[in-house]
Amino acid sequence: MTTDSTASWTAAFRSAVLSSHEDIEIFERRSFAAQTVRQIIRLDGGGSALRIRLTNRYGKHPLHIGGARLARRTEGSGIEPGSDTPVRVGGADDFTVPAGEEVLSDPIERNVRAGDELALTLWLPDATGPSTHSAVPLRTGYAVPGNALTAPTLAATDGLEELVTRHFISGADVLAPTGTPVAVAFGDSWFEGTGTTPDTDRRFPDLLNERLRAAGHRGWVVNQGLSANRLLTDEVGEHALGRLRRDALDVPGATHVLIHFGLNDLGIPGQEAYPEPAPGPTAADLIAGLTTLADRIHDAGLSAVATTVGPYKDTDVEGYATPAGLAVAREVNAWLRGPDSPFDSLADFAAAVADPADPDRIRDAHDSGDGLHVNDAGAQALADSVDLAALKA
Repeated sequence: MTTDSTASWTAAFRSAVLSSHEDIEIFERRSFAAQTVRQIIRLDGGGSALRIRLTNRYGKHPLHIGGARLARRTEGSGIEPGSDTPVRVGGADDFTVPAGEEVLSDPIERNVRAGDELALTLWLPDATGPSTHSAVPLRTGYAVPGNALTAPTLAATDGLEELVTRHFISGADVLAPTGTPVAVAFGDSWFEGTGTTPDTDRRFPDLLNERLRAAGHRGWVVNQGLSANRLLTDEVGEHALGRLRRDALDVPGATHVLIHFGLNDLGIPGQEAYPEPAPGPTAADLIAGLTTLADRIHDAGLSAVATTVGPYKDTDVEGYATPAGLAVAREVNAWLRGPDSPFDSLADFAAAVADPADPDRIRDAHDSGDGLHVNDAGAQALADSVDLAALKA
């Protein structure tokens, strides 16, 4: 393995994960037994080697992986001939991820670039129990019965399932030049990409990466968005203040943290209680939480980039949008835009996608159709709202 002191392990892909044991159930939950699972990851940055992060963070039992392989993906579940290589942990092809933990694979010496699509295949011989998973990866995965680790494609396999969630993968790191700036998009569904077109990489962080590459920026953005996640309250996922260190501050190579929180703090209480009213946080509550986020990011020596709370007045999610909640969002956004904000810079998401005639709602051209999330064009508008100079090392 290279010992080049000018290179360091740097995050090049991230996938925020949540527990299958929460009370609020919005997304599909599942387990596996005697199955092969093939899932696609797309690298945000490149390097001379890579390593995979496998997770059983919320598992109640050890996760037995009977084998893992990494290959370049062609299309669908297909892999490029000759690119398949074993993924080992501690030199072993067969290994276990303890309950509540993650493991890093041994380094795989392979030159990779931003935009490379890799297929990670896991053979899961034993019952996994409810999986640690990503809710809205917007990347189709595949599961088939039996051991199909080295199959060139899983298409037409009896029992083939297509997966809309991602399981047991939390990231990939690459060996990149030391000092490569990495921004962590740490937030909710507006970062994870809900509302954009699946399997096309049109999420906000993807489009921001396109802008960075076009500008000759040597760094990139990794996506730690978690749909339905909240700033102050657990479920869905650990609240932002709880997961900040693990999912942002401790990300290898992180230099900047972009944040988008508040929508779900305001909307989920009413959504869960509908049709009864439910109290949500005050503007002071959200401002205190956002200030704590900024302070902790700064204490870690990183730059903190805020985004305004996106508009959502006309969402079709029953109970989500309330006059009181919309008023709080306006007050928080005014604070973020003002001189008292503790953040280093601001991307004004709300202004980028709001209807000029009614700024509390998403304009039609940017609406995914549910009034709560942006479509591909809206994600582009969000990416265009970021000052690239704010992401320089």
